[in-house]
Amino acid sequence: MAPIITSLLDTDLYKFTMWQAMLHRNPQTEAEYEFVCRTKTAFPLAELLPEVERELDALCALRFTPEDLAYLGGLRFMKSDFIDFLRIFQFQRAFIRAWADGDTLHIEAKGPQVHVMGFEIYVLAIVNELYFRRFDAEAALAEGRRRLAGKIERLRHLACEARLRNPFELFDFGVRRRFSGAWQREVVQAFATQTAQWFKGTSNVLLARDFGIVPIGTMAHEYLQSYQAQGVRLRDFQIAALEDWVQEYRGDLGVALTDTVGMDAFLADFDMYFAKLFDGLRHDSGDPYAWGEKAIAHYQKLRIDPQAKRLVFSDGLDLDTALALYQRFADRIQLGFGIGTRLTNDMGLETINIVMKLTHANGQPVAKISDSPGKTLCNDETYLAYLRQVFGLAQPVAV
Repeated sequence: MAPIITSLLDTDLYKFTMWQAMLHRNPQTEAEYEFVCRTKTAFPLAELLPEVERELDALCALRFTPEDLAYLGGLRFMKSDFIDFLRIFQFQRAFIRAWADGDTLHIEAKGPQVHVMGFEIYVLAIVNELYFRRFDAEAALAEGRRRLAGKIERLRHLACEARLRNPFELFDFGVRRRFSGAWQREVVQAFATQTAQWFKGTSNVLLARDFGIVPIGTMAHEYLQSYQAQGVRLRDFQIAALEDWVQEYRGDLGVALTDTVGMDAFLADFDMYFAKLFDGLRHDSGDPYAWGEKAIAHYQKLRIDPQAKRLVFSDGLDLDTALALYQRFADRIQLGFGIGTRLTNDMGLETINIVMKLTHANGQPVAKISDSPGKTLCNDETYLAYLRQVFGLAQPVAV
C-alpha cells in the first residue's frame, strides 16, 4: 500500500506561514511536541505502532519537488530565502520517535523547532487514516457521500434565504482528522465545483494547488506559545508574538488567534495598534456566541467599525452551527467558517480527538490555557499555575 503522505504540500497552510516566521525571527529555538489522544478509541492506538513507524520512515524520505516550491514561491507572502530553505529541507528521522506504553501510543518530536514543527499535521493525518482503515470502508464512504450531498444541498438553499449584510464563507480545515487523504480530496472537489459561491478555500496546500482554490491559514497556538520561552517578559509574550507577525507579513495573513491564554487576556493585549493592523480574529475555544460579542464590543470600544473586520470560527463546527453563527453576526461583521472533522470525517463513525502539541521550547514548559477547559494542555502544573497567576486567570476548581 502506498504511504499516506506522498507530498509535503499535504498539510495546513499555517504550518508554512508559522515556519517562515520562526525561521526568520527565532531560528535557534529548540522544541518538543507530544501526541495525545483525548478520547476513548475503539481499539488501543498502540496496535498501530508498526504501521506508524513505516509511515514516519516514508515521510522522512520525502522532499519538496520543484513544482511544490514553485507553487509556494508564488504565494505573495512567502519569501525567497524560505523557499531556498525548503529546497534543501528533509525531515530527520532521529528527531521523531514513536513507542507503545501498554495500550497508549506515544509520539514525540524533539529538536530544532524549524526542523520538527512541520511533523504535527502529517502525524495526525497518518494516525487518523490508519485508525479508520480498521473499519468498513465501503459502508463509511457510502454514508459519507450521503451526508456530503446533504451539506451541498443545504448550502444551495442559502440562495433562497434572506440575505444578510455579509456573505456566508466556508473553508475546509479538515487535514488532521480526515477519514483519509482520498476522501478529503473528494470532499473539497465537491464543494469547490458545486458550491463555489460559498466555499472559499481549504487549509490543505496540496488541494488548494491542485484545484486552483485559495489556501487558507495564518497562525496556530504553537506560534504564540513559543514566545513564552523567547526571553521576553512572560506577561508580554502575546504582544511580542503579534508584533513579530506584523513585521514578518506587513499586512498579509492578518487573522490573529485569540485563545492561547483565553479571550479576555488576549483582548487586554490587542490594543488599537494591533486591532487596526490585523484584519480580524479566529475563534478556537469557548462559547462562540460570547466570544463574537466580546470581539465586536472590543472593536467598538476602540472606535473601529466592526464591518471592516472579520471573525473566523473554527472550533468543532458543523454546517448547522456555522449557519446559526452566521445568522447571529453577519449583519454586524464579516465572517468566515472553518470546518474540519465534520467535513472530512463525517462518515457515521465515532471520531477520535487527537492532537500533537508544543509542550516545551528552549528547555522550558509552554502552555495553552483554553477557554474550553478540556483543551488546556501542559505537562507542568507548576508552570500552568504560574501562567494563570501572571495573566490574572482563575485557578481551576478541584472536583
